[in-house]
Amino acid sequence: MAYKDLQDFVKRLEEKNLLKRIKVEVDSNLEITEIVDRVSKAWGPALLFEKVKGSPYPVLINAFGTYERMNMALEVEDINDIADEIVNLMDMSNYVTLMRKLKSVPKLARLAKVFPKKVTKAPCQEVIEEPDLSKLPVLKCWPKDGGRFITLPLVITKDPETGMQNMGMYRLQVFDKRTTGMHWHLHKDGRHIYEKYKKMGGRMPVAVALGCDPATIYAATAPLPKEIDEMIFAGFLRKAPLEIVKCITHDVYVPAHAEFVLEGYVDVDELRMEGPFGDHTGYYSLSDLYPVFHLTKITRRKEPIYPATVVGKPPMEDCYLGKATERIFLPLVRIQCPEIVDMNFPLEGVFHNCVIVSIKKTYPGQAKKVMHALWGMGQMMYTKMIIVVDAHVDPKDLSTVAWKVFNNIDAARDVVIVDGPLDALDHASNLPHYGHKMGIDATKKWPSEGHTREWPDDIEMSKEIKDLVDARWEEYGM
Repeated sequence: MAYKDLQDFVKRLEEKNLLKRIKVEVDSNLEITEIVDRVSKAWGPALLFEKVKGSPYPVLINAFGTYERMNMALEVEDINDIADEIVNLMDMSNYVTLMRKLKSVPKLARLAKVFPKKVTKAPCQEVIEEPDLSKLPVLKCWPKDGGRFITLPLVITKDPETGMQNMGMYRLQVFDKRTTGMHWHLHKDGRHIYEKYKKMGGRMPVAVALGCDPATIYAATAPLPKEIDEMIFAGFLRKAPLEIVKCITHDVYVPAHAEFVLEGYVDVDELRMEGPFGDHTGYYSLSDLYPVFHLTKITRRKEPIYPATVVGKPPMEDCYLGKATERIFLPLVRIQCPEIVDMNFPLEGVFHNCVIVSIKKTYPGQAKKVMHALWGMGQMMYTKMIIVVDAHVDPKDLSTVAWKVFNNIDAARDVVIVDGPLDALDHASNLPHYGHKMGIDATKKWPSEGHTREWPDDIEMSKEIKDLVDARWEEYGM
């Protein structure tokens, strides 16, 4: 059964002894970050700080910070279950004959439950007040941060041409009681909508939801195609429609069970210096000019919880959100590249800097075809290194992958260097947003690829001897 709201999720975490309440007073200025960083690196529990200096609201953090809690957040035994369901829904063979169409009715009924449900009364509007961000326990995470940042916001905008809403997660630096930065990167959907308003001139309505059910929080981070509403995707993950309510000050709809909603606007002619910020890359992202979000109202529950996350050197909480994306979106990647068996975004690659894929190789040059195809897919255009291995190699087995890379490549033949778009957070390229990327073909080379020498086999013990040793293992006294 879908979580009703964030507090429902907190209750379930506590029932499973996966949440720790911190009852002593703590400071949102750096102290919480140091606590969370130590707990994250030790794969520790979710944390609920009940007394935060200068704020009446408790802080929930590290709620998604292990694979177990990520599975629990999306209500599955394994994240791969969601990918399997997507594959099942996409399987066109289910729709070929009339009989199969009838058999597919339960699947179609499942899809009918994903669309948001509009309501007129909502917990997120139990209290309506004038904006004062100083009351919120907003974190300053790292010593060189430019200020306090809202780190888990669901930023909701509305396309002025299509009327379609977008929900994304973009950090907000608090400037004062009524304004924040709006960190819209060049390639993000929120930025594209902003550019449309900029051509029109005036003010762009914006709402920010803080603290929703976990599926909705995850949906805001998901790299969805522009045509798919994140709130619909949240309904798909929840297996129940997301209730939404119209804002008090404009016609943007927000999750009805959010803890807080910040209502306001962005003046399209105003920019302000934002940053630096200790980012998920493990480095500080640099200061730059970004749009400014002006608050006109704050609505909230009577007794809300403030949600936050801390990003930095991996592993941290955001890593598990990223790994969920890796598994959930594998079926969509396979639509373009059906030869892909599996893929792995190593945590050290901070999501998009490195991807390892295994492929069923059936023709010469196929590994390089896969590299270029991946660079052409949405946010995978940011991927700085793509490593391709044969189907029998597990991309998650980094030791074996490294062995294949270190031994299987001829640098001139198997390393591909291309130039193209890079993520705004990339600090290594000579230019912002643009630089070089590398592909490494670590597959076995064929004569048709120019390798005319004999390729040696991997050293493997025979199955008979393996079975014999398995059967006698205890006998050996090991």
